Amino acid sequence: MTTHVEPASGESAQVLEFPQFPTGLPIGDHWVAAPAAEDIRFPYDGTLVARAPVGDTDLAHRAVDAAVAVREQVGRLPSHTRRAALLATHEAIAAKRADFERLLVLETGKPLVDCRVEVDRTLLTLLTAAEEVARLHGETVPLDLLPSGEGLLGFWTRKPIGVVVGIAGFNYPLLLAAHKVAPSLAAGCPVVVKPAPQTPLATLWLVHLLREALRAAGAPQSAVQLVTGGPEVGVALTTDRRIGAVSFTGSAAVGHRIARDAAPTKVLLELGSNAALVVAADADLDAAADAVVRGGYYASGQACISVQRVIVVDAVREEFLARLAERVAQVVVGDPRDPATRVSALIDERSTERIRGWLDEAVAAGASLVAGGKVTDGVIEPTVLLDVDRALPVWGEEVFGPVVAVRSVPDLETAFDLVNDSRYGLHASVYTSALDTAFAALDRLEVGGVVVNEVPGFRSDVMPYGGVKDSGAGREGPRFAIEELTVTRMAVIRPTTTPTTTPTTTPTTTPTTKKP
Repeated sequence: MTTHVEPASGESAQVLEFPQFPTGLPIGDHWVAAPAAEDIRFPYDGTLVARAPVGDTDLAHRAVDAAVAVREQVGRLPSHTRRAALLATHEAIAAKRADFERLLVLETGKPLVDCRVEVDRTLLTLLTAAEEVARLHGETVPLDLLPSGEGLLGFWTRKPIGVVVGIAGFNYPLLLAAHKVAPSLAAGCPVVVKPAPQTPLATLWLVHLLREALRAAGAPQSAVQLVTGGPEVGVALTTDRRIGAVSFTGSAAVGHRIARDAAPTKVLLELGSNAALVVAADADLDAAADAVVRGGYYASGQACISVQRVIVVDAVREEFLARLAERVAQVVVGDPRDPATRVSALIDERSTERIRGWLDEAVAAGASLVAGGKVTDGVIEPTVLLDVDRALPVWGEEVFGPVVAVRSVPDLETAFDLVNDSRYGLHASVYTSALDTAFAALDRLEVGGVVVNEVPGFRSDVMPYGGVKDSGAGREGPRFAIEELTVTRMAVIRPTTTPTTTPTTTPTTTPTTKKP
């Protein structure tokens, strides 16, 4: 075994025992040489972390060829084999969790506290997918509800949809990849995963461990493959007509393009959002203010269900803002390797500059800065904007940074209308002490998940997760993803060809009789 990534010298390399696995990319049953390599740099200070392999369209086609070649074999893998591979991968990651956490910090720039949560959630996803293998079954169907079905036996089962292409975002590269590969393998589908170009390292390690587990279980390693590269690699993967399904996590614009280009292939989309948090007049304002800080700035705001829009009922506006400003001032900003840090550098300078421009635009249009608004040492300070023009992108689009925008409304009905006045609909939350308000939110809010008295960013990896409108289609969570990645196959069986009932039709003619 050789070192797959070449660690850089200096502090970044000293905090991590780099993973040991073959060079190149895991395609087919082997690792193949990549035509190029790319620097992976620590977003916080630009330090070179590693040189990572970069694939191309030829390797993408080669991966699909290999996946198609083992499609039937993977689909017939015994349940115990699929389950054993997932459990072994879970154990392998658990044994190296500290190194995974540090690697995630280095390639994403995300605070250590969030990377620890990512590893926890990845482990749960693998474990849950392994458990769901035992629950992949069908049901009998009463075909004799019509007379024509008498004597027939009917049941349905679930079969793998075929080869899956999984494309993950940069913000949670290990977890998002796990949500692609684990349900695919549990369902009996070969999977080709493409990580974001900025963050391939942890995903490469995950795929290596899973392939080793497959090999140990006597299954083909080409059941799980990985190809890196730019948009052209994604296009080559998603437009191949031999693909059974595409599972994509990323921006709405890219997701919509994939859906158009991949048609009629099934596409599962986990896209962007601008999650809203409603503060009712009867809310616990301390808890609500804590939630905005906790839910708005985790992962430096680079989460699709982080708090972005805060909608407060007028009666508690000033009191809530005072409590919020006090808490934002306490958020620790700095080096993501420090366990105390909550906000650090974004994935790249381009993202920082985009958000800086959006903030300047909002202030120029009349919004007030309650907190933050500056970029210090390349890091956007935790920011609270007040009374943002609803037509501006910092309100209507996905910021994907440590920015929260607050508006007040006269009542809850108006608040719910404002939540729904968005092209997105992933998660939303409401803080209230009234049960009827909670149920009204469940009924009224046009989102994939309504969270009461908790941040909209709450997600358990066992629950169905997905959005409506421009936030996507389909659901993740191992049980629900497995359902998406399988198709029902109906069986209709007549045990004997001998009719068991008298005909239900009468002759069209009456026989004639002769008179004596």
